[in-house]
Amino acid sequence: MSKYYCLIAGLPTVSLYDAKAVWTVADFKAELRDYLTDSDRRLLNWFFLKYDNANLLAYLRRTAGYRFDTRAALSEDDIKEICTLLHDEDRTPENIEVPAYLARFVREYYARFDDEENDENQLLEDRLSALYYNEATHCGNAFMSAWFELNLNVGNIFAAINCRKYGLDKSRFIIGDSETAAYLRQSSSRDFSGLIVTAGADRTQGASGFSNPLAEAPDVLAQIIQIAEEQDVIERERSLDAMRWEWLERNTFFKAFDIESVAAYIMRLEIIERWTSLDRTRGETQFRSLVGDMKRESSIILDEFKENHK
Repeated sequence: MSKYYCLIAGLPTVSLYDAKAVWTVADFKAELRDYLTDSDRRLLNWFFLKYDNANLLAYLRRTAGYRFDTRAALSEDDIKEICTLLHDEDRTPENIEVPAYLARFVREYYARFDDEENDENQLLEDRLSALYYNEATHCGNAFMSAWFELNLNVGNIFAAINCRKYGLDKSRFIIGDSETAAYLRQSSSRDFSGLIVTAGADRTQGASGFSNPLAEAPDVLAQIIQIAEEQDVIERERSLDAMRWEWLERNTFFKAFDIESVAAYIMRLEIIERWTSLDRTRGETQFRSLVGDMKRESSIILDEFKENHK
């Protein structure tokens, strides 16, 4: 596995409550071209492909005024060429690395929605996300797979709670093939306590060969459920990002110069970038306090770990 000593040692320190991002995600992605091995570039592309998903849907829907997201792994011309060849010749370009899930979605789209209005159109994002997560959670790297599964589970828990609240069919909104998704589709529990118990007891390896991150940490699952019940949308999103930030710190502690730390830096930049583009005045004091509390808890856990492994 490649080490990135010079790259990581030279990176500016970032904080969850930075007023301005030191890099944009797009600029940092461009900077990485001179550092990454081909295999690590392909690995990080799994993170950037979520932006391709949005670009792809905008292209297929011919969304007026859409600004192409340059954080994506594929260029705007790549998207056009992929869609054109799949539509006209049912094949992908030989000179472009096209993820299997993306090609599958485009084929499905043209088979079901080509130039037609369809009530299922509103679920296109969910279908594309499901295909994306099914592959991304099996990307071959334990850290990246766990990150994708964590975010998949966050989305599914939120979907399950909203479906319960508004009387919607959970099977239409919970995505992916994970054990957590399967439980949420079937469960009638109001507090999902059975899922926490299952997560704590079941530490079996998944199809990717890596354990479910929530199976290793039922406390994280309980935290997600607690955050999902927060009524204030802004505070809920801030709490989620604080949880993600702490998760990144905890899971890269022993990988300071590995590709995992490069990936985590990009993920932190994205969090900062998202919040600096919004109005930061509301709840800033509470957010700083929240982050401080989480860091103190993390420090206690780390001290206990060191004490137990002397």
